[in-house]
This record gives sequence, C-alpha cells and structure tokens, in this order.
Amino acid sequence: MKIKDINNSEHYIWGENCDGWHLLKSDSLSIIQEKMPPNTEESLHLHSKAQQFFYILNGTATFEVDNEIYSVEEGQGFHIQANQVHRIFNITTNDLEFVVISEPKSHGDRTNL
Repeated sequence: MKIKDINNSEHYIWGENCDGWHLLKSDSLSIIQEKMPPNTEESLHLHSKAQQFFYILNGTATFEVDNEIYSVEEGQGFHIQANQVHRIFNITTNDLEFVVISEPKSHGDRTNL
C-alpha cells in the first residue's frame, strides 16, 4: 500500500488546460483528483460502461446531464450513470477542484458527441 496525493501521482493535462492526477488507476476502478481553471469546460460525452461519482473539494461545479443543468457545491457529490450524456463546467472565477471515481475505469470508454 502506498499513500497517494498529487505530488506522487501520474499527472496529465486535459480539456482547456485542466489538470488530473491518477490517485488509483486500475481496469476496474479509477480515482482521479482534477482541477479546472476558471471559465473552462469539457466537451459533451458519454461512457458506455463506466459510472462516475464526482466529489467537489473546492468551488462550484456545473454539470450538464441529458440536457439538464445541475450546480454542485463544495462538500457535495454527484453521480452520473453509464450512458448518460454529460459534461462539467467551471463557470466561476475560482479554480474548481474535485475527485472523480469511475467504475470501471472511464479512460478508453469515452464517446465524444
């Protein structure tokens, strides 16, 4: 077992200069800490197999899921089921930080729309 944080985890850049750190990376489970700068968004997509749970660490996340808009505050979580069309936005002037848990992993299971 190893204690993981953003200082000792695999880092990657996604979307509009957003950061991600793989805290746990396996075929059956993925846990990633992510940071989105102000006024950024990801593209609309779906995962055919993976369900995801987003937990907001800092800031306010805006989600679009199946044409509905949801606002999720710091300390709250949000579940997205497999095959739901979705995306996340940071429409605030502060960084948005969150943990996303995917089961099974979502990398390689993404269809951009």
